[in-house]
Amino acid sequence: MPLQNRVTPMGDIVEAPERGLFTGNRGILHDAQTRTLLKRRWASRIWLICTLHWRDVRRTIMGPGSWTELFFLDEATGLAAGHRPCFLCRREAAEAFQAGFPINGHVMTPKAPDIDRVLHTERLDGSRKRLHDLTSSAADLPNGAMILQDGAPPDPDRSGPSLVASRLWRRRGAPRWRPPHHSAIHRRSAAGRLSAIDTR
Repeated sequence: MPLQNRVTPMGDIVEAPERGLFTGNRGILHDAQTRTLLKRRWASRIWLICTLHWRDVRRTIMGPGSWTELFFLDEATGLAAGHRPCFLCRREAAEAFQAGFPINGHVMTPKAPDIDRVLHTERLDGSRKRLHDLTSSAADLPNGAMILQDGAPPDPDRSGPSLVASRLWRRRGAPRWRPPHHSAIHRRSAAGRLSAIDTR
């Protein structure tokens, strides 16, 4: 049975069989005895996207005394959820992220703690994922941006993970974000307002 450690673009941590292309963490979020999540969804403002393989290190998933391994289908999912590339195992990606990171409207080369501080203030709007209404054409979005169709998160009374209308933006279309086991997710109209999920 899969563990509850897969991350959606909305930042939810769900149970799903797909492991994904990247791992990452938000600190210790699990009970090592039961290998289940605690109530909190982060224990640190350092939210990372890491490589699955690094220096032949082997880890026990949700083991005692260590961070909770989270998994992302791809990098766009991790970025949309509010994570950043790790400077230890993904230095090239982390430096590229750092090089274009704006602080107070200026692009600079901030240190990792500065990036984490800014990202943490932008992740949530109250208890929900922070969304950004598109003020320009969707065609101006870069490839890999994550959008939420109709501009609203899924109904909180609906059971299941919040994957109703997340889409990965590409210039030639915006396929719905969904791992294979979510093929029966409710479809919404292609018309309607779009919101961007902050991917930096």
